[in-house]
Amino acid sequence: MHKTMAVKPISLKQTSFILVLHFLTFSIFYTVLVSARFSTFLNDFHVTWSDSHIKQISSGTAIQLTLDQNSGCGFASKNKYLFGRVSMKIKLIPGDSAGTVTAFYMNSDTDTVRDELDFEFLGNRTGQPYTVQTNVYAHGKGDREQRINLWFDPATDFHTYSILWNHNHVVFYVDEVPIRVYKNNEAKGIPYPKFQPMGVYSTLWEADDWATRGGIEKIDWSKAPFYAYYKDFDIEGCTMPGPASCTSNPTNWWEGPEYLQLNSYQARKYRWVRTNHMTYDYCTDKVRYPVPPPECRAGI
Repeated sequence: MHKTMAVKPISLKQTSFILVLHFLTFSIFYTVLVSARFSTFLNDFHVTWSDSHIKQISSGTAIQLTLDQNSGCGFASKNKYLFGRVSMKIKLIPGDSAGTVTAFYMNSDTDTVRDELDFEFLGNRTGQPYTVQTNVYAHGKGDREQRINLWFDPATDFHTYSILWNHNHVVFYVDEVPIRVYKNNEAKGIPYPKFQPMGVYSTLWEADDWATRGGIEKIDWSKAPFYAYYKDFDIEGCTMPGPASCTSNPTNWWEGPEYLQLNSYQARKYRWVRTNHMTYDYCTDKVRYPVPPPECRAGI
């Protein structure tokens, strides 16, 4: 024989608590949904040249860039940013890509006194490794090229390329592996990009006068058109113009202690890349720089 348990009536206070709990649960669920919403290309970017050579795919969450004998193409962010992190997933041109350059970079667009942070993917003959060249411009001074050969085929799948930019350093990442660090050495009189907001840009273009083996390898136009693909556009930073307090706010996540220097794991991966995959470093180019540039001596 089963006993029947008496049900205690719910008080008004308990009812209010349950309603608040349901509301908070719904709010959190809704917030997660909004946060997880895929950003589309047109949310943050616009085409800068050759609109016919940029095609939106996957409901606008990805794009296809085309290079042929008529034109390359490019796009840029609608806003400029001062400090933060930009990231994109890119699938590069497969097969024979010699003479092509796919670029992903930040630029202040201020002519002679510009700041710029570059990823440039230099195409190559079939079977040869893809080279990524990075460069840093600070207060109009560039010529700080470094090159590494990627340790995977970047044309078979998407890989993530990111730039972290804070008051302490600029870090270039490939799939979260740091491949270059440019430190803030202003205390030693070395320019550092921190005053000018920068937009986010990308281009696909012909550069066979220099891109592959110094221009020896030319584009094989019989392989055209060439395609590169982008998705997962992610920009987190201080939008400019905006509140002046944002750029100096120490609570911005990219200014947190864990982002002011590489951790031990990142430092090991960084050394691994530099030891095994670096093919050029302007700091060690005795022909161009008989005396190493000051940032090289200060430790970049």
